[in-house]
Amino acid sequence: MFSKFRKTPLAWRQLMKEKTRLAVAVAGITFADMLMFIQLGFESALFDAAVKPHRNLQADLVLINPQFQTLFSVKSFSRERLYQTLSHDSVQSVNSVYISTGQWRNPQTRLDRAILVWGIDPAQPAFLFPEVKQHQNDLKQLYQVMFDQAGRPEYGDIATIFKQTGNFQTELNGTAINVKGIFNNGASFAADGNVITSDSTFLQLFPDRKADRIEVGLLTLKSGAEPEKVRSQLEAILPNDVLVLTPEGFAQIEKNYWATGTGIGFIFGLGVGVGFIVGIVIVYQILYSDVSDHLPEYATLKAMGYSDRYLLGVLLQEALFLAILGFLPSFFLSLGLYQLTYAATLLPISMKIDRAITVFILTIVMCTFSGAIAMRKLRAADPADIF
Repeated sequence: MFSKFRKTPLAWRQLMKEKTRLAVAVAGITFADMLMFIQLGFESALFDAAVKPHRNLQADLVLINPQFQTLFSVKSFSRERLYQTLSHDSVQSVNSVYISTGQWRNPQTRLDRAILVWGIDPAQPAFLFPEVKQHQNDLKQLYQVMFDQAGRPEYGDIATIFKQTGNFQTELNGTAINVKGIFNNGASFAADGNVITSDSTFLQLFPDRKADRIEVGLLTLKSGAEPEKVRSQLEAILPNDVLVLTPEGFAQIEKNYWATGTGIGFIFGLGVGVGFIVGIVIVYQILYSDVSDHLPEYATLKAMGYSDRYLLGVLLQEALFLAILGFLPSFFLSLGLYQLTYAATLLPISMKIDRAITVFILTIVMCTFSGAIAMRKLRAADPADIF
């Protein structure tokens, strides 16, 4: 142990002396890392699912009501504001979108379930979804819709039946409708599924709605126009009853609502914090036990002239080895848990490089901090008292 010239690091030899203790430490760190992976994964899935339709709007700029916070509770504004933007030289065309929540009837169970309904002009592209672009003309007839096949299965096996027969009939808000196409958006915390229909059908499904009140205005700019510059200019000339944003800015409003406007963001952040603290406690207990068991040897090293800095380096090396050994199994186990979660909830949860790096850094910090705390036991060790 005392030789500095052995090829095997001292820290690694210390860990391997007690294989059972090492296995318990690795299991504890793996559990803490998995807890952080799951919490961060759910949070990311929440945000990705919530803003997916925003990012798939075909527009350079969007108009919304300043009170708009989430698709779960939409706010409308006057269509007149949308047409006013055409006075700007850089605006090439405008389009409008209606949004509301309807009741979709599962034809097998006859149960109604809330679903998000989008009303668009079938003559103008409103979404980037390739399936919507391809079949948008089919929506020109009344009571024709496109169904989100990535939504919750409680709506019925629409996609399978539609692919087999080319048609599907059910009820939406008590009105008979035909499914003329399917697309992929997915469930989110705000909506379990989505339906796209024409603006004319939308107004039939929601008879209390006024045609001149829309939820989202889509602006297409002329080639070469700078979206941010045009956005600032339009915001200066339009009344304050509308807000001009880029599609990404629109998505950020939705994201901020779920992150700060509800308890969900806090809960996920708390979960990550709990995992971090659990990891610190586990690693500290392991390193403290290791120092206590080998205190005479560490004291001998101090008597031979080794500084506290050198001994701290040994402990930090042990912490780093523990961090790596605990992170690797947690990474692969989390991949499997993500797949199970997606199958059960249909939320877009998957491993991301930045998340893996974040958890790895947190693991290193967690273990390093624990090693620094355990170092206090070594600093108090007096060779004279031990021997």
